[in-house]
Amino acid sequence: MTFTLPDGLPPGRSEPPGSAGIWISNELPEDIERLWGLLLEKQEVTELFPLLCWPGSPARSQLAEEDAIHLEAVLAADFVAYRRQRLPFWSNPTPQEVPEGVEPWPHDPGPPFENWPGLAPPVAVAAGIPSPAQAAGRTVARLVHAEWHELKDCRLALVPARRSADLPALLEWSSEAPVSLLCALLRSWEERFGTQVVSACRNSLRVSVARPPQNLRDAEVLACEHLLSTAQSVVDDPPTTFPDYAASLVGRSDWWFWWD
Repeated sequence: MTFTLPDGLPPGRSEPPGSAGIWISNELPEDIERLWGLLLEKQEVTELFPLLCWPGSPARSQLAEEDAIHLEAVLAADFVAYRRQRLPFWSNPTPQEVPEGVEPWPHDPGPPFENWPGLAPPVAVAAGIPSPAQAAGRTVARLVHAEWHELKDCRLALVPARRSADLPALLEWSSEAPVSLLCALLRSWEERFGTQVVSACRNSLRVSVARPPQNLRDAEVLACEHLLSTAQSVVDDPPTTFPDYAASLVGRSDWWFWWD
């Protein structure tokens, strides 16, 4: 795999050394906001996606497992298993025991669906809605301004990829996440909601969203998809009820996932 790097990059190197796998900066660029926008403008020509990641991430080129997943069938089966496992907790309003001095966790009634509801409907492109590239740039800007605690250890990478959704798999991202399933979800979200992966640092993944759901019903269906990603940041940690998590997805322009 070979590619031509765009002009104006900070000092960096190929990873692994001497390969053409990915390019990664030596340090996080101080002007990451400006640089990110320029890289996205050139992405259609360079076929390189910018990504915030940890240094030393190995790269691969084959996505056979990701390509083979039939997403809806997998999610339907996973929803049945997940609901069977969690139903005793959803059905029992008795507060769970917590350590002394800790507020009791709120009762979670779970999703309002007895059966797999299918995929959340797509949000159409319309006037005034940002492009996926614009939404990704805005998410990076928010991370920088908020001084996201993991950002200081991240680097800027340029990854040759067909689509942003494949980045976690192409990097062999080190996480407990089910990466093949996650990338299949990301591909589908990319098509339905204009998402882009902007960071894969440690066990955390940040995704920008150009076209989030605009009503609670669609957000509840989407929240089921988030649950089945197995991320601890969905409902489990911090403890959040399913209705609250679903409501938070209405109009939300970035999603955050993490795994132990």
